[in-house]
Amino acid sequence: MWTKEELDRYARHIVLPGVGGAGQARLKQSSVLVVGAGGLGSPVLMYLAAAGVGRIGIVEMDVVDLSNLQRQVLFDTQTLGQPKADVAKVRLNSLNPHVQVETYPLKLDSHNALSVLEPYDLVIDCTDNLPTRYLVNDACVLLDKPLVYGAIHQFEGQLSVFHYRGGPCYRCLYPEPPKPGTVPSCAEAGVFGVLPGVIGSLMAAEALKTLLGQGETLAGLLLIYDGLQAHFRSIRFPRRADCPVCGDQPSVTTLQDYELFCGISV
Repeated sequence: MWTKEELDRYARHIVLPGVGGAGQARLKQSSVLVVGAGGLGSPVLMYLAAAGVGRIGIVEMDVVDLSNLQRQVLFDTQTLGQPKADVAKVRLNSLNPHVQVETYPLKLDSHNALSVLEPYDLVIDCTDNLPTRYLVNDACVLLDKPLVYGAIHQFEGQLSVFHYRGGPCYRCLYPEPPKPGTVPSCAEAGVFGVLPGVIGSLMAAEALKTLLGQGETLAGLLLIYDGLQAHFRSIRFPRRADCPVCGDQPSVTTLQDYELFCGISV
């Protein structure tokens, strides 16, 4: 049953062909885990909450830093020094009190990833480091869950949907991690402040379409946005039969040490 407040809140969805009351109810019954509440996670989390996704999990262990405020719109000056997960929960509950928000202020690793991801219908990777990307991908394949992925660098962003309806996974696109030190972080290379809003909004759209079972997703497609040239292009890539995770004879059947896999010393 819907309350009058909920009917008013979701009115533009309920009258929308392809969503309607049944679709809105499906969103209310859905659960999404967002890994990372930074630049990409901010718009993703806000749009999922606004759309009425019933349960949202947030994996984030950092605190709000002044350098975040140029692009991480979940936070403001008054929240400096506070845990991002806690601030995000308060912000989302203020935006939509009908959404249940759960926080995981921890470092996701091979020991806890499966238990953290398992209760959710869909996972969204909003991280900015390679070990976690491979970890989240492998965990989603092992748990048979779709994964929405996004990444940003300076003026360019990319996104895709992995392991959805028999589609390829992250390792089908990037079988091996780049050599350590060849991919600079946002802190090292910089990032255009509005870029996470563009890519994050598209990621939220892919997540909602996946939950609703509507339209064409980016499964098997990598969408690349050039913010300087205002240009989108897409690259199609297949599921690899020899993929070590989702291939016909997978060799990766348990989670591994992903810092070691990516050649990172800890």
